[in-house]
Amino acid sequence: MPTESETHRHQVVIIGGGTAGITVAASLKRRRPGLDIAIVEPSERHYYQPAFTLVGGGAYALDKTRRATRDVLPRGVTLIKAAVTAFDPDNNRVELDSGESLGYASLVVAPGIKLDWGRVEGLEATLGKNGVCSNYSPETVEYTARCLNEFTGGNAIFTQPAPPLKCAGAPQKIAYLAADHVRRNGLADKTTLKFYSGGGALFSVPDFVPPLERVAQRHGVEVILSHDLVAVDGENKLATFEAKSAEGEVVRIEQPFDLLHVTPYQCAPDVVAQSPLADAGGWVEVDKATTQHLRYPNVFSLGDASSLPTSKTAAAVRKQAPVTVQNLLAQLDDKAPTAEYDGYTSCPLVTDYGRVMIAEFIYGGVVAPTLPLDPFKESRFYWWVKKSFLPAFYWRRMLKGCERDIAHKPRKTS
Repeated sequence: MPTESETHRHQVVIIGGGTAGITVAASLKRRRPGLDIAIVEPSERHYYQPAFTLVGGGAYALDKTRRATRDVLPRGVTLIKAAVTAFDPDNNRVELDSGESLGYASLVVAPGIKLDWGRVEGLEATLGKNGVCSNYSPETVEYTARCLNEFTGGNAIFTQPAPPLKCAGAPQKIAYLAADHVRRNGLADKTTLKFYSGGGALFSVPDFVPPLERVAQRHGVEVILSHDLVAVDGENKLATFEAKSAEGEVVRIEQPFDLLHVTPYQCAPDVVAQSPLADAGGWVEVDKATTQHLRYPNVFSLGDASSLPTSKTAAAVRKQAPVTVQNLLAQLDDKAPTAEYDGYTSCPLVTDYGRVMIAEFIYGGVVAPTLPLDPFKESRFYWWVKKSFLPAFYWRRMLKGCERDIAHKPRKTS
């Protein structure tokens, strides 16, 4: 156990200096400047990850997606450059890999999601070479752009595991950009494009499935559902999938490739999954409306590591953060939480170079657009929103704790 000199205490401790952690810290400081807040984050760099699709497509520079973590930290917030090794909510404490212990009055758990590269046999050994790429890491995303640029035809395969995963539309976005690249470069006649998904549908919200199926058909992308990537042989350029036969038996299918874009399996971070805060699935167990923990009232969670039953996107964090902040301040004041999150999330689905369809929805898969535009129509205006407006909004407004927003409105689609 740590000695008294090794134990430090803050009013609010935030685990994670990603989108959720910094947005909450900034909002707390705007509402209550005197709060003593510490963010625990081991990474030197903070990334605007929604732009990784464009980086992989060669339409955005990786340098524009990153800042030093210290540079995006709200003024007056303490940065503790460390990783959490254990949660002790019964004693209002977290343990760090530095050997120190942090006490808190309130805790926000937002460490993000674990990319489980090792779950696919052979993937780690070949990722970043042999035509095996992924947009899901800043270390590999530029290789995706290189693979596209050097592609001269052949078999191009794109994979998506079953949920959970962050930005569930991203795996098919790069497939559509690749298809557009193939068309623009006159390679369509000597290219096959296949999209393998471990899920049973192209998208989680049924209303968006038909328009996305039409996009895939237009691009000549063959969609193959309920197939899980289980192994990659980079040197021999073979991807192995598992699926169930009509008789219910598990069968293995080998597919040769010239380009393979892999979306890794994803899960809760080990330190969360193995903690008293976790639910049966390993996520921080919170109320889906208040983001408050179901068993520890002074603990809140939002973003990718939380149990909130919605898609894991920065847009979801945008709506979760003000709710978390308001309810956390109420908890500090010994009041009941009153703010509620309705499950809003958004996924700008890139369908071509220059066109985007924005899927916005709330709990229950109810379509809830922000602007009075057709949510199922691809738009050049939304390409500008995706590439220019949203990154600027993220750095200059969201991470600064500015909460003014345009309301989304649920709509009937049948």
